[in-house]
Amino acid sequence: MKVQVLTSPGCSNCIILEKMLNELDIQYDLIDVTEKPEYLEKYPIFTAPALIIDGKLEFTGVPKKEDLKKKLF
Repeated sequence: MKVQVLTSPGCSNCIILEKMLNELDIQYDLIDVTEKPEYLEKYPIFTAPALIIDGKLEFTGVPKKEDLKKKLF
């Protein structure tokens, strides 16, 4: 399973999502959309963070931990 977190500089919600993924021991790639704007073309998000699982946009913003677990396990 490939997990990616789309983030932007100074995003406090991104830090929350990262902590949740770390607590669940999930490996993920952190992608700053200001450095890689091509991700915004593929996943037109209006808020960070966004969680991509196996190439599919699953969440924008901070998901509930229970919902996150359902998608990952």
